[in-house]
Amino acid sequence: MRIRIDHSTRYAYARPARFIVQMLRLTPRSCEAQQVREWRIETDVDARLRRSDDAFGNIVHSLYTERPTDALTIRVTGEVSTVDTGGVIRGQNERLQPGVYLRDTRLTQADAALIDFARSVPEGAALERMHRLMGAIHAGVAFEVGATSATHTASEAFAISRGVCQDHAQIFIACARTLGVPARYVSGHLNRSDGRHDQDAAHAWAEAWIEDLGWVGFDAANGICPTENYVRIAVGLDSLGATPIRGTSYGGGVGSLTVALHVRPVQQGRQQHQSRGWS
Repeated sequence: MRIRIDHSTRYAYARPARFIVQMLRLTPRSCEAQQVREWRIETDVDARLRRSDDAFGNIVHSLYTERPTDALTIRVTGEVSTVDTGGVIRGQNERLQPGVYLRDTRLTQADAALIDFARSVPEGAALERMHRLMGAIHAGVAFEVGATSATHTASEAFAISRGVCQDHAQIFIACARTLGVPARYVSGHLNRSDGRHDQDAAHAWAEAWIEDLGWVGFDAANGICPTENYVRIAVGLDSLGATPIRGTSYGGGVGSLTVALHVRPVQQGRQQHQSRGWS
């Protein structure tokens, strides 16, 4: 499958910000499951973009504005060819040993209720148990926009049995680590099966390390392993480590944020103009 992504984030400030610093984790890497055909990051103001890799191997662009700015739009456009690998990630340049992903964070620390829930998942081979864990979370935690915020922890979302894909992923991670299985957070995009191309936010899921197989994706929000409809962008110990845009502005006062995201399949026969920007 070939997937087209158009993603824009607009910041509007009450008064011009003296300068803005942002860390952008918006650019995917090619691997066995996906090949990046074209990718471009653009801004509508004078800004510098500097590319680097972070400790997790994610492509990061550091953005710095050069003059006072009352509004900033960051736009990403690109196309990625994907194949279904059953959720197994191969051909990715891994910088860290799997054991690093056993480390707890504030967002993924399991409380007593989550520990009991994780241990209630029937035992078996690690892969089988992770599938059972995913199914239990999918069945027990309802998808509800607005029930949680970006600051909610896995334990808090589990306590109210509601949340969005970020919460499902972090609950899965907390439980997997409780069971001694390294797990990490993944941010990316989903070409929805219901044909809804305009979306309110990017998607998120988790990956668990399975001995003799490697990293395997688990999307507890949808109850499936990632397929050719998924585009993988960044990984981290939790949502903060893989967040698409994170930074700060100096001055500017109270501002507003607007996000627009369009994800759709591209007809394979259509001729594509290959262009490259900052990628």
